[in-house]
Amino acid sequence: MQEIFHHIPVEILRFFQVLMFSFLIGLEQRRHHINDEPESLFGTDRTFTLIGILGFILYIIDSRTLAPFLGGGAVVSMLLGLFYWQKAAVKKKYGITSLVIALITYCIAPLVFTQPDWLVLLIVVSVLILTELKETLFEFSRKFDKDEFIILAKFLILTGVVLPLLPDTPISETINISPYKFWLSIVGVSGLSYLSYLLKKFVFPKSGIILTGILGGLYSSTATTIILAKKSKDLDGDSKVVPAIMLATAMMYLRVFLLAVFFNMEIAIHLIPFFAILIAVSIILAIYFFRFTTEKDVPLSPYKVLEAHGNPLEIKTAVIFAALFIFFSIITGFVHRKFGTGGINALSFIVGVTDIDPFILNLFQTKMDMANSMIVVAVLNAISSNNLIKMIYGMSLSSKTIRMKLLAGFGILVIIGLIMSFFFQG
Repeated sequence: MQEIFHHIPVEILRFFQVLMFSFLIGLEQRRHHINDEPESLFGTDRTFTLIGILGFILYIIDSRTLAPFLGGGAVVSMLLGLFYWQKAAVKKKYGITSLVIALITYCIAPLVFTQPDWLVLLIVVSVLILTELKETLFEFSRKFDKDEFIILAKFLILTGVVLPLLPDTPISETINISPYKFWLSIVGVSGLSYLSYLLKKFVFPKSGIILTGILGGLYSSTATTIILAKKSKDLDGDSKVVPAIMLATAMMYLRVFLLAVFFNMEIAIHLIPFFAILIAVSIILAIYFFRFTTEKDVPLSPYKVLEAHGNPLEIKTAVIFAALFIFFSIITGFVHRKFGTGGINALSFIVGVTDIDPFILNLFQTKMDMANSMIVVAVLNAISSNNLIKMIYGMSLSSKTIRMKLLAGFGILVIIGLIMSFFFQG
């Protein structure tokens, strides 16, 4: 086949590419408008194919100056404009999607000659998909409220505007973290939280308790535990709250691991065996508790976890995180200089009662003379302490029917975490 194609003039091959792509676009237009009145259409398969051929002819006449191609484009644009004016004036229809697709079809020829095949194919496929997704996009857009694009804009500003402008030199000897790494921490945590928010709202808007635990754990396992524990009081008898909380904790391990991969791959590699065991145990506990539930899954609002823990892209939330990050950067350096390994271990247990992300991210990015094993132990201790606090929150806020299960589940995870920390340190 290569021998055959080698002897075929390249212009012929390019012509058949243009012909095929134009015909596919036109065929899709015919299928998309199959129920519309024929007189209301600009054209379908034949018209779009001929537009593509016209673009090919005018392009190869003078591919250097492109004068014929540009002139033909002007004529085609004028005809499309006249058609749109007539359509808007008489039919009172104002959509221009088909007209824009016609102009794209006209431009296929220069794309085929000047761009790689994969790019041309990607453009054609994008046109086909976007045309067919009209109703899907309408349904998707209805899920947006007035604040969605503001939230997206904030995230883009955090990542694309502020981050590149910050210097990557340490703030001082006391705060041994650069403004760039500091802001990168905010971006990393906010990114995972924002991903969880998007999945919860747009992909699983009517998720039940189990799925809420999974997605909420990626955002904040503590906030998810509080929300689900409170929810258990509204349910009769046993429920899926306990397995959902265990799955939220499993996602917390995954979340910390992803942050380690992003900021310190060496630490992430050291954490793999420990987190693999802890995630497996969390899932086994969730399955075990799930087997003894009879309650139907109850949908939860996608905003509940956000309300409990704050929107990750709100200024207030970012300021609190920034303050904690700087505080833990100062206190970690001080404790390490004064008390060494023992001080860091003690500090890791204490921070479990707060948001552990700033402390852990400081450890991942620290430039202090700390062995990787010390950092791993501190991370395990902080997570075990945080699990203990979640157990207290859960038992305090939940219904009486699930308190012993929460005690057992979190107790097992805390004990396993402490055992791992003890033997790894030893």
